[in-house]
Amino acid sequence: MMNGGNLVDNDSAVAGGVEDMYGEDIATMGQPVTPWTVSVASGYTLMRDPRHNKGLAFTERERDAHYLRGLLPPIVLSQELQEKRIMHMLRQYKVPLQRYMAMMDLQERNERLFYKLLIDNVEELLPVVYTPTVGEACQKYGSIFRRPQGLYISLKEKGKILEVLKNWPERSVQVIVVTDGERILGLGDLGCQGMGIPVGKLSLYTALGGVRPSACLPITIDVGTNNEKLLNDEFYIGLRQRRATGQEYAELLHEFMSAVKQNYGEKVLIQFEDFANHNAFELLARYSSSHLVFNDDIQ
Repeated sequence: MMNGGNLVDNDSAVAGGVEDMYGEDIATMGQPVTPWTVSVASGYTLMRDPRHNKGLAFTERERDAHYLRGLLPPIVLSQELQEKRIMHMLRQYKVPLQRYMAMMDLQERNERLFYKLLIDNVEELLPVVYTPTVGEACQKYGSIFRRPQGLYISLKEKGKILEVLKNWPERSVQVIVVTDGERILGLGDLGCQGMGIPVGKLSLYTALGGVRPSACLPITIDVGTNNEKLLNDEFYIGLRQRRATGQEYAELLHEFMSAVKQNYGEKVLIQFEDFANHNAFELLARYSSSHLVFNDDIQ
């Protein structure tokens, strides 16, 4: 394909020259070429797309092809050297939450480098992106929130959940981890701030299980919280009301389960994560025969 006088092959346009560890490029090969290959003003946008951004690892040819000249320092650094630099930075932090925030920031900037770090340093970084550090992150989620990393479905969306699912940009979702935040680890009811759990769990699906990141969808269902501290916290990001129970809760969950099946098909895997036991057992009993579901907290 000719682009502004430069020859750009479709694989490069989609992949950015980064190793395709999870088949992302093959999965998107039939889609239209990304807009930055035809827009002079879009190199800046490319660097803000975490799936395609590769930071200083863009080659000289890619910098010309994707209008990145001048938007990056002149040096080209390999992924390996970038990994070494970031690991050095992470090891300077003495507070685990600082490491967690740095890793989440990397995931939002450069997805492939994030997973390279996690895979190559799994013993060191697993406790950072998941337990135990993710527990503290959930407790302080409202204060450290930067940008959404999954879907939030609240009581406000009742009757419109299918529309909400369609707002998610990825269409080939294969795995959903969903929580209602009522029993987050051993910390109790953290309401909407339990989102850190689905996000962290799905990063393990990719790093340890090889599931494509775009096939993973973290979801938090917000039905309120009974945590007084959160209800009185000015930085709390969820509904400021007591938890819905009974029929109101059941109807919202049923609409959610039906919408997931309608939007993503009957083969999508749904993992119920950190639901209180009374709801966890009920959800498994109700949907195990009609949906592909499991709950590793009680199974």
